[in-house]
Amino acid sequence: MPEKTRIRPPIIELASTRTKEFLREKEAMFWVFGFPLILALALGFAFREKPPDRVPIAVVAGPNAQQRLAALRKSSTLLPRVMNEQEARDALRRGKVSLLIAESAESAGSDTIVYRFDATRPDALSARQAADDALQTAAGRRDVVVSREERVHEQGARYIDFLIPGLLGMNLMGTGMWSMGFTIANARMKKLLKRLVATPMRKTDYLMAMFLSRLIWLIVEISVLVAFGWIVFGVRVNGSIVVLALLCIVGGYAFSGIGLLTASRAKSIEAVSGLMNLIMMPMWLCSGVFFSYERFPDSVKPFIRILPLTLLNDALRAVINDAAGIPQIAFQLGILAVWGIVTFVIGLKIFRWQ
Repeated sequence: MPEKTRIRPPIIELASTRTKEFLREKEAMFWVFGFPLILALALGFAFREKPPDRVPIAVVAGPNAQQRLAALRKSSTLLPRVMNEQEARDALRRGKVSLLIAESAESAGSDTIVYRFDATRPDALSARQAADDALQTAAGRRDVVVSREERVHEQGARYIDFLIPGLLGMNLMGTGMWSMGFTIANARMKKLLKRLVATPMRKTDYLMAMFLSRLIWLIVEISVLVAFGWIVFGVRVNGSIVVLALLCIVGGYAFSGIGLLTASRAKSIEAVSGLMNLIMMPMWLCSGVFFSYERFPDSVKPFIRILPLTLLNDALRAVINDAAGIPQIAFQLGILAVWGIVTFVIGLKIFRWQ
């Protein structure tokens, strides 16, 4: 009698197959590992620790223009230039200068100064303050309060400390959703799902195997990006590595569930791509990847805070920069788990093979 061949569980076979498929997808390897590192490197050096750029301002030509120019050049934050009035107005309108300094037309012959600027631009407000301080000091003003500066330098205050956790969250979202959504839609379009129906495999085996294969690469992906941030930019993980790993697994599960739900009925790559971009674009813009969502109006912040990428980014920054433990990120972990469970259940419910 021939010896019986040991058959591994379907979920193990499927996870192994999907892992091998991923290794053959060179483009996917680049977007998972290469792109986040290139983005972190470019933005990290663009916003590296250096003095702020001097703000360009225009001084309208006139009797006192050179005197004011000499006073303004003493400021470490301003880059003044003398222009005629029309040239200065055009430069201000086109954003080439942040502030225009002119003499008051109503007070000809006096020392009255007019500051013209767009109050919605932060650099214009700071330029106006710096220019006024320089001109008032040159005119003989004395500070009645003696002050001094104490500059701090600690993790969490730099832009790169804000950026690396955001890129980590963005990468978990992108690869989690695309690894589920694109693969399922592609298999459905090629009739592979239809063939799998005839095998001794449950629907849950197939879908959970997708997540397990994603989990294998999740560990490598997180390790590479965290190590890169630490070695190149000094962004160390102040919290527990175990807590960070748990957070990434829960976050990856949540976005895999959203990817499954998105692809559960999509008939083509174009359809699933459009749905993915429709879901991810608001989170790219609003969830604090490249800048804080505190810039948005207070009325929309409650909705932004419950987005899965916002929850993940907030928790990642708390663990990496502030050494937060599970009690401090329990809310984010709980809501992310809810996102994952609900989307997986609904995706399984409405999933179709063809």
